[in-house]
Amino acid sequence: MTAHKKSAAPRPVPLFDTLGYLEDSTPVHLFSEEDYYFAKQFLLAYKGSQATFNTYRREVERLMQWSWLIAKKSLKALRRQELETYIEFCRKPPKHWIGTKKPPRFIEKEGLRVPNTEWRPFIVTLSKAAHRDGETPSIKSFEFSNAAIKDLFAVLSTFYNFLIAEDYTEVNPVLQIRQKSRFIEKTQTEKKIRRLSDLQLNYVIRAAEQMAEKNPETHSRTLFIMNALFAMYLRISELAASDRWVPQMCDFHRDHDEHWWFVTVGKGNKKRNIAVSNAMLKALKQWRKSLGLSALPSPADKTPLIPKTKGKGPITSTTYIRRLVQECFDKAMNNLCRDNKPEEAEALLDATVHWLRHTGISEDVKTRPREHVRDDAGHSSSAITDHYIDIELKARHASARKKPIKTQKD
Repeated sequence: MTAHKKSAAPRPVPLFDTLGYLEDSTPVHLFSEEDYYFAKQFLLAYKGSQATFNTYRREVERLMQWSWLIAKKSLKALRRQELETYIEFCRKPPKHWIGTKKPPRFIEKEGLRVPNTEWRPFIVTLSKAAHRDGETPSIKSFEFSNAAIKDLFAVLSTFYNFLIAEDYTEVNPVLQIRQKSRFIEKTQTEKKIRRLSDLQLNYVIRAAEQMAEKNPETHSRTLFIMNALFAMYLRISELAASDRWVPQMCDFHRDHDEHWWFVTVGKGNKKRNIAVSNAMLKALKQWRKSLGLSALPSPADKTPLIPKTKGKGPITSTTYIRRLVQECFDKAMNNLCRDNKPEEAEALLDATVHWLRHTGISEDVKTRPREHVRDDAGHSSSAITDHYIDIELKARHASARKKPIKTQKD
């Protein structure tokens, strides 16, 4: 009889449900009820921001799975050596801890929320270009990126500071790791901002205009969305309605100097006012006209900024917005190929919604004071805005462009 090889690492079971269910849920089997209690309290503190909650839940859950199932220790018992071992584990987790899709953590079964056996702590991701080429995710291609390691350090350090403040532990093992460079690759310069070229941007916006001209009922909203993402540097989460914010027409408002502003609640649940350009105001008028509304909103206009296509109420799905933006990218790529610009088309393959925000900021820092761009973008410091200034890179390349290889004639 052939003996089955026992797995070195038990199969993990999800611990933390979605925000709507987390507060009232408790897993049946816990290694440490105290660990779970404090971790849940930490996560619930971020319920005002879905994206932040998701990131923090992912990192805290991974650590707890490893701590309980592999190290067999409570969170408060972990020290520098264990954290370093954990990071190495994340770099190369066992295959049965890796998934190729993102199923829900919990599912409904006989009226109860139960752990989904398809869930895994680590997920293989593919670029958009790879998807287009017909590639499928493979566990063999899993890679724990440099950005993932940085997220790990940032989130877990914040988590342990919370545990210290709650008197649950006295040590932050993340801070004890003095040589983080062992795990994080360093580069000479800052990471390149992912943005559209001037030509790509023109083709993308023109594509949105063409779609709106051909099918105004469907794509007037597409054109408005593209204009708002670029001209006001909006994140996709700032256009879709959520528990923390519902964008309305009255969020466009005029001050006593007759200047128009747009108010939104963004990353970190922070409210900010964005200066509205004349071009953006024109785009708003066009959008409102397509909806049968007056040219500009009054302070009492509670109409959803982007209404549902069917039924009443605001759009809540960021997936829907991503699909509209991707349609513009696809049309722009086709137009670039038609106009014999294949390299620009190919470079557009990996473009995402967020590239429009990056592009808008990058364009504006060329002509506007960086402090103005910083505040409109919602950056916490001017140092972040400085990442978008590529004038020095252009000057450096210009000075190198005509360098000879031979310094004198033969």
